[in-house]
Amino acid sequence: MAVPKKKTSKSKSKSRKFYWYQKAKSVSQKSLSLAMSILSSNSITFVYDKSLSSFDN
Repeated sequence: MAVPKKKTSKSKSKSRKFYWYQKAKSVSQKSLSLAMSILSSNSITFVYDKSLSSFDN
């Protein structure tokens, strides 16, 4: 089992956590942008078949 040899400094762990949060933030912004473009029917890069939509009751 792998065991760390030395304690990770606070600055190193904080920078890794910040980077991890930034990756999640960018992915969430991209997905929100795609969802908004699909809902407004301005999507160019995403193929969406409106006849299969379950939201059109």
